[in-house]
Amino acid sequence: MTRILRGALLTSAAFMSLAPLTPALAQQAAGSNAPAANQDVVAEVIVTATRSARRLQDVPMSVDVASGETLQKLNLTDVKDVQQLSPGLALTNTGGRNNTATLRGIAFDPDQGTSPAVDFYFNEVPSDAQSMFTAMYDLEQIEVLRGPQGALRGRTAPAGAITLRTRRADLDRVTGYVQAMGTDRDAVNLQGAVSVPLIPGKLALRASLLSDRNELNQVTNVTRGDHSYSKTKSGRISLAFAPTDNFRADLTYQDLNARNLQYMQVIGAGAQPSLFEPARSGPAADRYDRIAVTDGQRLYKNRTKILTLSAEWDLGEHTLSFVGGHQNTKLDQRGDNDTANTVPGLVLGQIAISPVKNDTGELRLASKGRQFWNYSVSVFANKGSGDTRVLQGSPVFFANAAPATPFPYSYGLYLPIDLDLTVGGKTKTLAVAASSSFQFTEKLRLEVAARYAKIDSEQYSTQTVTSAGLPAFFIPGFKDGPTNTIDPKLGNRTRKPLTGGASLTYEFNSDVTAYASYGRSYRDGTAAVGAPPVTSLILTRPERSDAIELGIKTQMFDRRLTFNADVFHQKFDGFLGRTTGIYFDADRATGKQDGVADAQFDFNFNGDAEVNGVEAQLQGRLARGWSFSTSAAYVDAKYKNAMGPCNDFNGDGKPDSVGTPRVFTPAGQPLRPVSLCATNDRIAEVPKFSLTANSEYAFSWGNLEPFVRGLFSYRPGFNSVQASYNYQSRELLNLYAGVRGPEGRWEITAFAKDVFNQRRVTFITQGEAQTATTSTAGGTGAPFNSGYRLVNVSSPREFGLSATINF
Repeated sequence: MTRILRGALLTSAAFMSLAPLTPALAQQAAGSNAPAANQDVVAEVIVTATRSARRLQDVPMSVDVASGETLQKLNLTDVKDVQQLSPGLALTNTGGRNNTATLRGIAFDPDQGTSPAVDFYFNEVPSDAQSMFTAMYDLEQIEVLRGPQGALRGRTAPAGAITLRTRRADLDRVTGYVQAMGTDRDAVNLQGAVSVPLIPGKLALRASLLSDRNELNQVTNVTRGDHSYSKTKSGRISLAFAPTDNFRADLTYQDLNARNLQYMQVIGAGAQPSLFEPARSGPAADRYDRIAVTDGQRLYKNRTKILTLSAEWDLGEHTLSFVGGHQNTKLDQRGDNDTANTVPGLVLGQIAISPVKNDTGELRLASKGRQFWNYSVSVFANKGSGDTRVLQGSPVFFANAAPATPFPYSYGLYLPIDLDLTVGGKTKTLAVAASSSFQFTEKLRLEVAARYAKIDSEQYSTQTVTSAGLPAFFIPGFKDGPTNTIDPKLGNRTRKPLTGGASLTYEFNSDVTAYASYGRSYRDGTAAVGAPPVTSLILTRPERSDAIELGIKTQMFDRRLTFNADVFHQKFDGFLGRTTGIYFDADRATGKQDGVADAQFDFNFNGDAEVNGVEAQLQGRLARGWSFSTSAAYVDAKYKNAMGPCNDFNGDGKPDSVGTPRVFTPAGQPLRPVSLCATNDRIAEVPKFSLTANSEYAFSWGNLEPFVRGLFSYRPGFNSVQASYNYQSRELLNLYAGVRGPEGRWEITAFAKDVFNQRRVTFITQGEAQTATTSTAGGTGAPFNSGYRLVNVSSPREFGLSATINF
């Protein structure tokens, strides 16, 4: 396959003497939710999934599309809500800090230090989930691209990409909107935009604002007496400049300021973690109680500034385009690491300050309008950097030898340890790419693309550990460091991957098109930070994947109905996985076999994996004014005999965390500081099947148009080996009813979200949260046990009202 990709790159470059595919930032002439000229047919949808403006039905890949109009009509104000429109997509935030995207069963943890499995693009500029999840307003379109991304965009991703495109300034007329929404769950969302031609046809300005307040996961901290909340304010200014008929540039600047206080919910009986300490971790709770018990706050602040520039110059037979951007983000995270209150009265504080800068530029030349052969070539450059400083308390607790009981925190019999960690990273990427499209006949088209990149990565980490000591145990104070925790030989790397893909499309007739596509993706490994300096546990090798997809796209009954379907297979060589909260035996690293769990860490690992699946979408108009769309996906994404760090307290080679934390090495094998478990389990904690559906019925009533609409998503239950938990099925139904004025100039909508009020567990930790102790007689002591498991639970039922004015 590598030879094929290299040949595609050289072929496209060699034939370079003729002109882009089409404008890189083309718009949808009418949003995917806008009425078609004929109200009885399905409206055409134009996407830029292939970096060119093409009909969705002509694109040889699986793509889900949500227009800005659709997002407004369904009152979807959080990017995470987009998963209700895209089966197999999971957008989550389990602890308030880490936003993650899972697609086609392929998961990612932002803390693993690698590039994501699903990449994000803001106006075609690479961005990150932490910023993109935070605010969603004044958007033209969101596209969910499924499958490996390794050719047409600047960064490679094995599962797919999500592109967000903001509305551009209108050069010819004054346009805009104002929208207000409020709910009985204390959520208020206010947003609006106005576009004004400063010099008609030449220069225009668009300004938009957002103010959003909500209570996030609706969790109340019964220990502190407060609750989760989110406050977000954002503003955006866009300039459009078209001095001539063949040139246009769009400059967009966005400023975002978000403040989230998000507590993690607990379920369980609670406990008295120490026999001689009357304080409990908290009261008994189930998923309906929606309580947290931590002693400290969990506060996250995000200040992000993004500047993007896109420009296109029509050269006649060619189009020269540029896309570039600058992102400056500062994340301020302050939390209590004792989330389940295993040690009542103690705040295990952590402060993490993360400034991140990212600069991107891509220059692209493409042919246009040629009958047999069109091509493009591009040069992409990206530079990212950021140093994160972490201040964290990591005390060592002790327990009696007999009875094996932890000393109460109030006794002061623990060794206070403070960690000062600075983690830094720099990445430079320079890539060249080329694509070619060959129209062999009116029905048969071949497209090939390849990208050759040079990736220079530098990772470094400096750690200082201090302690005041513990005189009662004759332990003096100490200071260790600053120490470099990453060997430069491991942290400094240069990679030169070749990625890309090819597709063959056959148009049987104007209504039926079939395609076959191949894609290769790549992600660089990493030298993990914040983990013990054991090379086999901190260094991961690069991940590569190859995927094949077969699909068909159809239109039926004079375009009143469309049906698209695809099947795919993807194979991973060294998938980059991650396990969290793994107990570590420091003595085993030095050759001792005591099995004592000394600390907990998060570890990355490589494991072979395989993904197989089928996806389908059916949409159409059942009658005038009645439209519907339904999509479903079945994906089996699992490891293939992968060995990864795990918690295995009983030594049976299977994940478990019941009882006293221990580390086991099977007899006859070299000693290891962590337990390892073989797995053929699912990669992500998501079900294999998922379905979404939405429908609207509207009718005329004088000058008004009353309507009802619904949005439904379904995910079956499944058993999680990793979490030792049976997840229940989820049937999420949102209902809407309202009325809009002539030509859609205004709309008033009443709605109910999660009508069934199921409140299902969507994430749960393995076993009850514990804090390990060391026995005064040596060995492992009885742990502090909170009696709780940490969970995420779907939001309760919510009633609301929204009003929109368009002009």
